[in-house]
Amino acid sequence: MTKRAVTLNFWNRVGAAARRRRLFQDGDAILLAVSGGPDSVAMLDFFAGQARSHRLKLHICHINHKLRGRLADADAAFVKKLGASYGIDTVVLCADVKKLAGKHGTSLEHAARNARYSLLSRTALKKNCALVATAHHADDHAETVLLNLLRGTEPKGLLGIPERRELCRSGKKRVDLIRPLLAVSRREIETYLKANALPSRKDHTNDDEYYTRNWIRRTLLPLMLKKQPRLREHLGEMSAKLLAALGRER
Repeated sequence: MTKRAVTLNFWNRVGAAARRRRLFQDGDAILLAVSGGPDSVAMLDFFAGQARSHRLKLHICHINHKLRGRLADADAAFVKKLGASYGIDTVVLCADVKKLAGKHGTSLEHAARNARYSLLSRTALKKNCALVATAHHADDHAETVLLNLLRGTEPKGLLGIPERRELCRSGKKRVDLIRPLLAVSRREIETYLKANALPSRKDHTNDDEYYTRNWIRRTLLPLMLKKQPRLREHLGEMSAKLLAALGRER
């Protein structure tokens, strides 16, 4: 496929899902959570391509978790430079995740997640953004459902990653979290980056299969996809049906 064909296919798939779920509207101010990894770079490029036609006001937020030393600093510098290349206001924030985990007696993953959403919430309110966008995609959704199954879960654990939810409130201000890339797979994101020659950073901690999610990503999910290539879609459809059922019960 040509660069144009790959780009239009990606934009159409993400855009159609966003319209169907009403993830964003013309004139919205959106804070983009950009780590510098392939997923968030693709999301940034998508929104930058939509900004003029939809009158979007974009801001970028990168969070340095202080877990990877110079590599984390290099990620932050990369995102800062990337934001400048798009002409988008970019803020870099830091969170000492190891210290927070020790203070609250939680895992590094849990502490990082809490710190990340707390900082994104404060930044969105400060920038008057009604939306925060993260780059979770269809594979992330499948991995979350499988992870919850392995751990043992209530039915709500099979809902996976929601496309939209409330993130925070302050007075009359409400900020929602949106995940527009849930409509596409990791492979589609990689194809999009390659076609558009977009640079990105790699976090090698994602390769460590000591962590169950990484094992699911690198070993279990690929094996299951060999047997059922549409597994991502099936899990997404199951979550959507379960959400509707739970909604009716409430």
